[in-house]
Amino acid sequence: MSTSSDNDAALPELEELGSLVAAIAAEELMPRFARAERSFKADGSIVTEADVAMQRRLTAALSERWPAYRVLGEEMDAEAQAALLEEPGAGLWCLDPLDGTSNFAAGLPFFAVSLALVRDGEPVLGLVYDPVRRECFTARRGRGARLNGVPLGERVPQLDLSRCIAAVDFKRLPAELAARLAAQPPYSSQRSFGSVALDWCWLAAGRYHVYLHGRQRLWDFAAGWLILGEAGGHSRTLAGETVFRAATGARSALAALSESLFEQWRTWLSRDSA
Repeated sequence: MSTSSDNDAALPELEELGSLVAAIAAEELMPRFARAERSFKADGSIVTEADVAMQRRLTAALSERWPAYRVLGEEMDAEAQAALLEEPGAGLWCLDPLDGTSNFAAGLPFFAVSLALVRDGEPVLGLVYDPVRRECFTARRGRGARLNGVPLGERVPQLDLSRCIAAVDFKRLPAELAARLAAQPPYSSQRSFGSVALDWCWLAAGRYHVYLHGRQRLWDFAAGWLILGEAGGHSRTLAGETVFRAATGARSALAALSESLFEQWRTWLSRDSA
């Protein structure tokens, strides 16, 4: 009888997976950067030929190399995504072929490929690849997180909330909370660069100190959530729930690498706006 540790030992190697993603991104994304024609999906979000080409190539490569695992991609229709989540089989790759499509189409160099392997309702592998900087963030459940092979989480920022850089996506926050943050920011400064997957990873790397997003999808956060957690970080939804859920519904997220900062941030966000 196999054990969970036996199953974990049989997981794909992150180095091989990273090389595969990097090679396909070099062929399908970078030649199209700032050149791809954009179109709009039913929900108003942007899609380009690069999203579709990257998903097609990577799905084929993953299926050939690891045929036991099926692939759920952002650019699939909702019915197909739901069917895969209901019957994931041995495991399910959760893929965002181009997280930060608006940036990519506009020529802003902040986008990534996000890929997580989900088994038994939890991510066991996570990889986020930034083809502009050639940075590969990876994590394996219970084995820590790395950036280009170097461990993350060994240097945790020990700051007061008032001295922090916050990554906040105002557009998707409840209006009252967004207004309170704009009028009374508890942090030193704020950024919003437009890639959920990289936001989680940059937080894990200590480049941001606290994070807030109102609505993100499974393919946006699955890999990044694991990477931050394996780096020792902390996260919850605004309702106080675990962020990860193997479902396509939107999830909010507040997070920090430092436990102290996370508690300060959560306390400020949860207090009565009056």
